[in-house]
Amino acid sequence: MNTNRDNPNQEFPESQVPQAVISRLSLYLRELQRLVREGQETTSSTQLGSLFGFTDARVRKDLAYFGQFGYPGIGYRVEELITAIKGILGTDQSWEVIIVGIGNLGRALLGYKGFENQGFRIVGAFDSDPAKTDTQIDGVPVYAIEHLADFVTSRKIRLAIIAVPAMAAQKVVDQLVEAGIDGVVNFAPVTISLPKSIQLIGVDLAIELEQLSFAVVNQRENP
Repeated sequence: MNTNRDNPNQEFPESQVPQAVISRLSLYLRELQRLVREGQETTSSTQLGSLFGFTDARVRKDLAYFGQFGYPGIGYRVEELITAIKGILGTDQSWEVIIVGIGNLGRALLGYKGFENQGFRIVGAFDSDPAKTDTQIDGVPVYAIEHLADFVTSRKIRLAIIAVPAMAAQKVVDQLVEAGIDGVVNFAPVTISLPKSIQLIGVDLAIELEQLSFAVVNQRENP
């Protein structure tokens, strides 16, 4: 593959880039942004990976999927690497996002300011409960679910978050797909079916806690 530093944001077949690598890119980006806030201009693969327990070889291998970014005797230029990773992740542009489901979790997500800091702006929320619609939550207008398709189409929305009860998730996702959504983050604790052309990220907080409890229990049993 071409690893020219002047063209790092090349496209690769999805099968060539493991999902774990993409997840680590997001972690590297957060660390690089922290370094910028602290006024640091360069970093190394050792420093970049140390906070997360990754080796320097792991960091270099992850970045090598997308190009050559380091400089002999210097390491990585922080601002330059931030720009490159944002280009790889697609967050070098601003994304308009919608949320479907304004229960406790949906409201919490609407109030989270970290989305906009990373280039994601929530521009609309939707719910089937008339008591929640025609209002605003943290500056985001809440619409009736009946307006979902028109809103997605007119605003050319490509990304959606769903935080609806499990029994409603598939129906909502079907509506989103029909309206033209390209990617969905699913907080509903249920497996949903999607066309292969639609990207899905599932977030089940109970599963995350199960993984954490497994790690804690095994750490105690194997000190």
